[in-house]
Amino acid sequence: MALETLKRKNKKDLKWPKIIIAILSTIGIVDTGSITLKNWGLFTSLSCPGIQNGCETVLNSPWGTLFENNQVNIPLSLAGFITYLSILVIAIILSLNLISPKEKLNKFLWWLVFLISCASSTFSFLLINIMFFKIQAYCFFCILSAILSFSIFIISMIGAKFESREPMIFRGFIVAISVLLGGLIWSTNVDPSNAINVESPTENVSPVITTSSSPQKIKFAKFLSKNNIVMYSAYWCPHCHDQKQLFGKEAVKELKVIECAKDGKDNEYKLCQTKGISGFPSWEINGEILSGTLDLNELAIKTGYQGDSNF
Repeated sequence: MALETLKRKNKKDLKWPKIIIAILSTIGIVDTGSITLKNWGLFTSLSCPGIQNGCETVLNSPWGTLFENNQVNIPLSLAGFITYLSILVIAIILSLNLISPKEKLNKFLWWLVFLISCASSTFSFLLINIMFFKIQAYCFFCILSAILSFSIFIISMIGAKFESREPMIFRGFIVAISVLLGGLIWSTNVDPSNAINVESPTENVSPVITTSSSPQKIKFAKFLSKNNIVMYSAYWCPHCHDQKQLFGKEAVKELKVIECAKDGKDNEYKLCQTKGISGFPSWEINGEILSGTLDLNELAIKTGYQGDSNF
């Protein structure tokens, strides 16, 4: 009788990892799905707790996009969405007890959860380092995703009850190293500072804008230009680059941007001095000079923009 009770207890104990993994992966789906929809212009707003413009800066950085051209834009968050969705599907299959715990397929599914979450945790660790040391901004949603990935990874080790630790450590190590090396190569390739050094090593020009623009941002930029709202910039100013990144490369082409650095290419240094520009970036709105990087919604309010502000 005691043996039967122990067996039932052990069987019951196996349920909670599956349930928690399903819950965590669902939160991950909402997290990454919201970012993806916002990136595609299908989500009206995305309030990010923490430092102002932090999420915008991180998500619109070169590291926020996996692939893009004139027709297709695949944000990095979409890969996270697919990862969490895959884990959720596997967790549901395991929770429904459709497969006996003794069957090889059951063990294979647990191995999948373990290895996917291991890869996701490693890549998230790399992204957190890029966020703080390269982009130097704070994104709540990115940190949440990293916490979710690591939590699923830990719980998968408990729930799988691997018979031996050696295969778990070996396979996890191989996956982690592979993802880390691949991630470092990808990070280096998309790093705009590397592209700048190759393209224009001798000219004092602004860094290349790597983010893409939504139709709403392009229309807003055209509105600003039509109403003689000017952005004063300096090629060496990182905050100016951040401001342009918020607009995206297509929208920046529509803006009236004046180069104020005396040694900058095509500069209008004397005009900037006449206007009394002392900080960068600065916006001239109806004769008033506003300094600092502005959120696009904030800029829309200050300029009286009445169009679609789903930036």
